[in-house]
Amino acid sequence: MESKTTFIRVTYRIIALTLMALTLGSLASLAAIAFIEVIDWLSDLLLISPRSRIQFQHPALLSLATVLVPTLGGLITGLLIQKFSAEKRPLGPPDAIRAVQLRTPLPSFRSGAVSTLAAMVSIGSGASVGQYGPMVYMGTIAGNFVSKLHLNIPNLQTIAIACGVAAAISTAFNAPIAGMVFAHEVILRHYSLQAFAPTTVAAATGYVIANIVFERPPLFLVNFNGVDYGYEFALFALIGIACAFLAVGFMRLIAASNKLGSRLPIPPLFRPALAGLIVGLVALQLPDVLGLGKEALRFATIEGAFESWELVLLVIAKMGLTAICIGFGFAGGVFSPSLLIGILFGALSWSLLNFIGLPNSGVVVYAICGMMALTSPIIGAPLTTILIVFELTHNYDLTIAAMVGVVFANLLAFRLYGRSIFDVGLANAGIDLSLGRDRALLEHTKVNTLPFSDYVKLNHKISLHDAIALLKQGSRSAGVVIKSDGTYIGVVRTIDLINEKEQPLEDLIRNDMPVLNESTTLWQGMSQLEGFSGEAIPIVQSTDGMLIGMIAESALITAYQKIANDNRSEENEAI
Repeated sequence: MESKTTFIRVTYRIIALTLMALTLGSLASLAAIAFIEVIDWLSDLLLISPRSRIQFQHPALLSLATVLVPTLGGLITGLLIQKFSAEKRPLGPPDAIRAVQLRTPLPSFRSGAVSTLAAMVSIGSGASVGQYGPMVYMGTIAGNFVSKLHLNIPNLQTIAIACGVAAAISTAFNAPIAGMVFAHEVILRHYSLQAFAPTTVAAATGYVIANIVFERPPLFLVNFNGVDYGYEFALFALIGIACAFLAVGFMRLIAASNKLGSRLPIPPLFRPALAGLIVGLVALQLPDVLGLGKEALRFATIEGAFESWELVLLVIAKMGLTAICIGFGFAGGVFSPSLLIGILFGALSWSLLNFIGLPNSGVVVYAICGMMALTSPIIGAPLTTILIVFELTHNYDLTIAAMVGVVFANLLAFRLYGRSIFDVGLANAGIDLSLGRDRALLEHTKVNTLPFSDYVKLNHKISLHDAIALLKQGSRSAGVVIKSDGTYIGVVRTIDLINEKEQPLEDLIRNDMPVLNESTTLWQGMSQLEGFSGEAIPIVQSTDGMLIGMIAESALITAYQKIANDNRSEENEAI
C-alpha cells in the first residue's frame, strides 16, 4: 500500500512539474520576445538604432533628438519608478536571487510590472543599460505567479522561478543549455533533480518558441576555422586576466556611481534625466554608446570595422555611461553592456597583437574571448558564458579559447571583488551569500520571530518569599527581573533565592546572562549559546531596554536544525 501511495505521489509530481515547466517556458519566452520587440520598435521610432539614424534626413534634428530622447526617457523612467513602484528602485536578478535563497516573497507584481515598463523606456530611449537583467526578472515574475498555485509540491517557488529564468535566458540567446545552467548557477545554486528536470523542460520550451516558432535571429554570426598557434592559449589567459581587472573596475565604478547618485542634491525622480542628458551629449560624438549597441557588438568581430582609438574610446565611454545610468536610476541590467565592453576590449587586444606583428588566428577568437571573460565574473556565471559561446557559434575551438579566458578572469576577479556584482550588492544590503546559504538564512532570521517560551516576571521590589512562590508556581528554575515600567534588569535563579534568603532580591540578579534584542539574528543568537546554562535567554528592546520576551535555548537549536535540514532536503530532492 505504501509503495502504491509513493508511486501515485511521484507520478503526480512529475506530471505537475512538467506541465508547469511547459507553461512557464511558454509564458517567459513570449514575454521576453515581446520585451525585445517593444525595445526595437522604440529604438527605431526614437532614432536610437543605427538603422533609423542613417535613414533620417535632417542632421540638426537628429542631433537634437540624440540629446533630448535619452533625457526625456530618463524623466519618464524616474517618474515611473518613484511614483508607481513601492520599492522606489528598478528590480532585477538580485531580487530573484534573494527570494530564492532566503525563501522570501518577491516585491509586489505592480512593482515588477513598473520596473519592466521602466526598463523598456530606458533601453528604448538610448540609456546605456542592458535588456537581459529585466528579462530575467520577467521570468521571475512568471515563475512567482505560477508558484501561487496549490500544487502540493515542496520547494515550488524556487523551482518555478528557476524555470521562468531559464526560459528567459534560453529565449534571449537561443541557448537552452545555457539558460538551464544559468538558473542553477546564479539563481538556485544547486543541481537537485527536482529542479533540474523542470528547468531543462522550460529552457527547451523557450528555445523552441524563440528559434523554431518565431525564428528569432542569433545574437551574431561568426566564422572561425580554429586556433592556428599554440601560444595563443597563453594570450587568451592574459586576456582573461586583463578582463578580470577591467570587470572589477567596472563593478566598482557602478558602486561608486550608486553612491554619487544617492548624494546628488536633486530629487531621485530627476536623476535618470541627468544621466540621459550625459548619454545624449556623449552620443553626439560616439553614437554607438546609445542603447544596447547590438550593431557595435556585431561589427567588433569584423577585421578593420573599428580603429584602435575608436575601440579605446568606446570601452571607456560605455563603462562610464553604464555606471552613470545604473547609479542614477535608469532601469536595466549590466549583462548587455558587459558583453559589448568585453567584445570591444577583445577586438582591441587583437589590434595590439597586429600592431606588434605577432601572428594570430584573427579578430573573432579574441573578441569572443574578451566578451565572455569580462562578462562571466560580473554576472557570476562562468559555465553559462562558456555554454553561450558554444550554443551561439556551434564552434568547439572557439568555445575552448573562450573557456581559457573565462577561467582566469573568474579566478582573479573573485579574489579581487567577489562572486558577482549581484552577490556583492546583496552583501552590501546585509545578505551575504559568500559563506553559504545556511549562514545567509541564519543571518536573515531574527530571533524575535521565533516562538517565545513561558517565563516568570518578577518586579525588582518584590520580596524573596513572593519571588520564590511565583517561580514555584510557574515551575521555573529562573525568573526575569523588571522594573515597574517593564524595563529589563536581569535574571535570578530559584536556587540562589532559596540559598540566600537574607539578601535583597536585587543583590541576587545575575548580570552574566547573554541578552538578545529585536535585531539579533539566529546566527548571532546561536553564537551566544556557548557557555550558556539556563532555560531561556531574554530579548530586550535595544532602544529603551524594555523586555520583549524570553526564548528557550531549545527553540534556537530547533530553528537552526530546521533551516539546515530544509536546505539539505531541497538540494537533494529527487522528485
